Amino acid sequence: MIASQYLATRGKRSDIRALSETAGQLALKIGRENVYDFTLGNPSTPPPQEVEDAIVDIIRGTDDLVAVHGYSSNAGMDSCRQAIADSFNRRFGRQLTKDNFMMVTGASTGLHTVSRALHIDENSEIMVIAPFFPGYYPMVACGGNKMVVVPPDTEHFQINFDELEPRLSKHTQGIIINSPNNPSGVIYSEETIKKLAALLKKKSAEYGHAIYLICDEPYRELVYTDEVVPYIPAYYNNTIICYSYSKSLSLPGERIGFVATDNNIDDFDDVWAGLRGASSDVANVCAPTLFQMVVERCVDVAPNMADYAHNRKVLREAFSRIGYRFADPSGAFYLFFQAPFGMSAEDFMDLAIKRNVFVVPAASFGCPEWLRLSFCVSRHTVEASIPAFEALYQEAREAMGKQPVPL
Repeated sequence: MIASQYLATRGKRSDIRALSETAGQLALKIGRENVYDFTLGNPSTPPPQEVEDAIVDIIRGTDDLVAVHGYSSNAGMDSCRQAIADSFNRRFGRQLTKDNFMMVTGASTGLHTVSRALHIDENSEIMVIAPFFPGYYPMVACGGNKMVVVPPDTEHFQINFDELEPRLSKHTQGIIINSPNNPSGVIYSEETIKKLAALLKKKSAEYGHAIYLICDEPYRELVYTDEVVPYIPAYYNNTIICYSYSKSLSLPGERIGFVATDNNIDDFDDVWAGLRGASSDVANVCAPTLFQMVVERCVDVAPNMADYAHNRKVLREAFSRIGYRFADPSGAFYLFFQAPFGMSAEDFMDLAIKRNVFVVPAASFGCPEWLRLSFCVSRHTVEASIPAFEALYQEAREAMGKQPVPL
């Protein structure tokens, strides 16, 4: 029954949302503790204490609540944008000011804005690198652009340059990159970024116009290893950053983030005129004032990562022991794994639902044989689900007619 509820919506709406709502309906019937819902990238940890303190202090410490809850300027509060610029200058050795930033209602809205700004004509294209967040489809389309998908490198989950370069054309206006990546959790290496920057410099000169790197970076601070997330403008001038505090400060429902460029971007004034115009065009103005004030105070606050790190450790160890093939997540909070024994991701998902396990098949992410598991959930959900994943591996083996490996 539960599987059929989901199947009725497959192909008509977001798999992530449809599966999440199906899991929620089941939880009402049998108890949330008995449902292993790994669908949404919805932070399960509360915001850092500094965020709560800032909210309380702002509300209690003002005699002008009208201003706190009123409109800011279209681009955002000067003091908030300058605080972010100061943070970038400390962290990345830049010389930025508030004029390098525009506050937006989350990274998704920022990406919509950039897509709209880069729309030149009916042939304009924006490229995405598989695996990618399925939300890019409407973001690119709403900007009036065509989306070009680069097939994945499923060995290392870096960029497949053999597939990327032939897809570049004079119509390519931008390429969206997402690192740490949703869904793989992999960080694009400095070597990858240097190679990409060199290719885009060459192609931009060949086509006579800039190809922009659009960096979707809501997971920048969520890193579990010693790997460094490259600061892309240090490698490629024509970079536009879209950032959200949804993940780092556990504020997904508050819809607060920014769009940014470095000073070295070509035609700085024209780029920003285009971004500001596109922002108004998509009704992305006046991000929530209260949370601009919160960001100003919490711009360097570190995320709460203890639960994510625990869940990552448990899942990596269990999936390795059981035999699943997966991308090793250095960042974000996803485990991206391949359906075992040649089974389709949809068939594996159907088996999983029967065991009250909800994971997302990744055809819409550009990887049809893979599934995404979001581990920003309770420790109980992760730990209690391991026997189900063990059973599912054996069920997949039997369903595909594979013999057990002799000891």
